[in-house]
Amino acid sequence: MEEVYCVIDLKSFYASCECAARGLDIFSTPLVVADPDRSVNTIVMSATPYLKEKYGVPNVCRVRDLPDIPHLILARPRMAYYIEMSAKVISIFLDFVDEEDLHVYSIDESFLRLTPYLKMHGTTPEGLVEKIQNRIKDELGLVATAGIAPNMFLAKICLDNEGKKVPPYRGHWGYEDVPTKLWSIRPITKIWGISSGIERRLAKLGIRSLEALAKSNREVLKKEFGIMGCQLHDLANGIDRTDIRDKYIPKEPSLSQGHTIIGKVEPYRGPLIIGELVEDLCFRLRQQRSKTKLVSVTAIYKAESGGVPFSRQCSLDIATDDVGALKDACLALFHRYHSQGEPLQGLSVSFGKLSSYDGTQQLSLFEDEAVVAKRHELALAMDAIGLRYGRNAILHASALTEGSTIKERHTQIGGHKA
Repeated sequence: MEEVYCVIDLKSFYASCECAARGLDIFSTPLVVADPDRSVNTIVMSATPYLKEKYGVPNVCRVRDLPDIPHLILARPRMAYYIEMSAKVISIFLDFVDEEDLHVYSIDESFLRLTPYLKMHGTTPEGLVEKIQNRIKDELGLVATAGIAPNMFLAKICLDNEGKKVPPYRGHWGYEDVPTKLWSIRPITKIWGISSGIERRLAKLGIRSLEALAKSNREVLKKEFGIMGCQLHDLANGIDRTDIRDKYIPKEPSLSQGHTIIGKVEPYRGPLIIGELVEDLCFRLRQQRSKTKLVSVTAIYKAESGGVPFSRQCSLDIATDDVGALKDACLALFHRYHSQGEPLQGLSVSFGKLSSYDGTQQLSLFEDEAVVAKRHELALAMDAIGLRYGRNAILHASALTEGSTIKERHTQIGGHKA
């Protein structure tokens, strides 16, 4: 039996959630999701299909770029609500397929392997997907779009080029549709996995369409791109050997945390925010019982300043979860590469080369074992208080200073109010 996959995407998800909460129709309501408390430069996170089709509002823009729209609704982002709605959608998926045949790709998009369930439900792929779409619409008020195909790649391309376009918002492609539908897509950068850089390298080989890529010499592609050349050749022929049950496990897991700075940036705020980002990352390290041996700091400056952004990293001699040691390392990077006087737009900190914490800690010649142990015990005690009473229940005194962002950030999800 030929495999059957589908990918389901929730149309204009954040905006649709806001319309569902208000009992409004996304196809006739002028609504955007954006924080009205921020400046006109704030990002529009989502817009209803009505605005996209009637006013040409793009998927990504800023509030200042919105046209003059009568009766426009500016909905403040509610990330906890969106996560709750996404969880309810996933719960519906699990009423139709087993967890091992579900891959949640993002908050509003998931892949489902339908093959084992068609006979169980006594229906066709289109019939099963229609049942799922109807459940989502009836129970949550959201519009689900879908692409159906014999593999995950073709399902995604079908979704983007057919399923999302018109009612009933589902498409079904087979291998026989590759020459007529897949090869007609232009430019080739619209295809999953083909960047502008790859497009330029293909052009040097005389390949400017998916049809030409599908019919090209596989060995020539392999010589130019390595194993990725074979993958490109397969995709152009509609072939994808990905098995949804082979769950991806990153070889080098990492943790990162960032903050976009709004308003005036005093010189002292950069180091303060770096320190607070390190504190939050160390909390996450301890929760997953890990240590890090690699830290990195990234800084972005306001566009009008002309400051050159930087991203620098350094390896540590000893893997650790110690806040003090990691703060020192990150602040050393920041002070070394930061352009003094340039107004900051955003900062982020990352920890890499993670390893499991087994209860022991290697010491350097310059550290007192008792002091290190006491710091670790203090951190664990603060973690326990924060987990029980909220992350803002116990903080360093610096959290009370004017430039601190940590209390506000602990009430946010994805940089927005929960």
